[in-house]
Amino acid sequence: MKIIKYSLLTLLGIVVLGLAILFIWQPVLFKVLRYRTPDAETYKIFPQAYVQPSDSAFHFIRLAKQRNDLDTLKVFDGQHHYLPLKDYLKAGRVNLFMVIRNDSILYEKYDKGYSDSTLVTTFSVAKSMLSVLVGQALADGSIKSLDDPILNYIPELGSNSAYSTLILRDLFTMKSGLAFRDTNGGIINAFFSDEAKYYYTDDMKRELLKVKRVGYPGQAWQYKSIDAILLGWVVEKATKKSLAQYFQERLWQRIGTQYRASWGLDHVNGLTNTASRFQVTATDLAKVGRLYLNDGQYNGQQVVPQHWVLQTIKMQDSTPVTSKGWQKTTQNYLWWLPQEGVNGEYAAEGMLGQRLYVDPLTKTIIVVFADKGGGDYPYRKVSRYLAGMPFQYPKP
Repeated sequence: MKIIKYSLLTLLGIVVLGLAILFIWQPVLFKVLRYRTPDAETYKIFPQAYVQPSDSAFHFIRLAKQRNDLDTLKVFDGQHHYLPLKDYLKAGRVNLFMVIRNDSILYEKYDKGYSDSTLVTTFSVAKSMLSVLVGQALADGSIKSLDDPILNYIPELGSNSAYSTLILRDLFTMKSGLAFRDTNGGIINAFFSDEAKYYYTDDMKRELLKVKRVGYPGQAWQYKSIDAILLGWVVEKATKKSLAQYFQERLWQRIGTQYRASWGLDHVNGLTNTASRFQVTATDLAKVGRLYLNDGQYNGQQVVPQHWVLQTIKMQDSTPVTSKGWQKTTQNYLWWLPQEGVNGEYAAEGMLGQRLYVDPLTKTIIVVFADKGGGDYPYRKVSRYLAGMPFQYPKP
């Protein structure tokens, strides 16, 4: 028994020593272990760069009586169950579901104390906000062209040959060829993933300087956060302003926002995580959708160039880079565009069910904040139902 006890203690000591060495070698793994999959509150552990709202806020119209008939509208969930929308929201742990049409809020559901003014992290919705900023930087000449080498803007990356032939368009289309390990493949793979590392590290620049290239730029598409983070770094270098400041001046204060937003940094005065750390209220996120619904105009002023809006929400490639679900959603310049059937919608999408959905055909905007998400794609059915238009799910 003593031998067994001694062996167990030795084994335990080896494990503890191994973990200690691991955390010393990669301190970020301690954060990954502590916080695991980030949730709506995780952003609070990082420094924030706040973005101040407009001096004069735009207000959506609130109807005296909401469209409660949406509660019973039947939609499919991620398991292909056909159920009322109200049950879909509950099963998907949806905390906020807001439907706006023709500038009127027709339907809104809240859970867990959420309201239209709750500041919420939206994860990869940040990438679509970055897309807006790239257009603004091109418009004001801070960025000369998407075909510029990245080294024109971030020369310090020149010490790494992985960046030698990389152009901005490669980042913007997620065809950088840079190595990136996602969270797929189980718990262990997720623990050691680059996705987790870049979310939790306190020094993204240090990590970016070590990236390796695994393919030729401009060829293979791979969804990865580092392309968006690098592009955000380019915007900061090109404009000579922090991303939050530029976002505030070139977008947030010009579209009638009511509340402040925020961008998460890796450390105080550090690099902005433009891949997954943008915090916003539902009512103000909807105003970004409204801006794009109006071809980049607000109150008669062209805030974002119309050609840029159309370039980012209309398919540019004849062959989609990816295809999700029955609606065959593909990514285009950091927005998601469904291709199947009578389409034309576009969306900013984030992990755990965060979404800004815009349907120009029916003038509908839907904002969703969730802890899980219900799956499938009910938004087109909701928008077409409200417009009195026929809709039928394709046969499985």
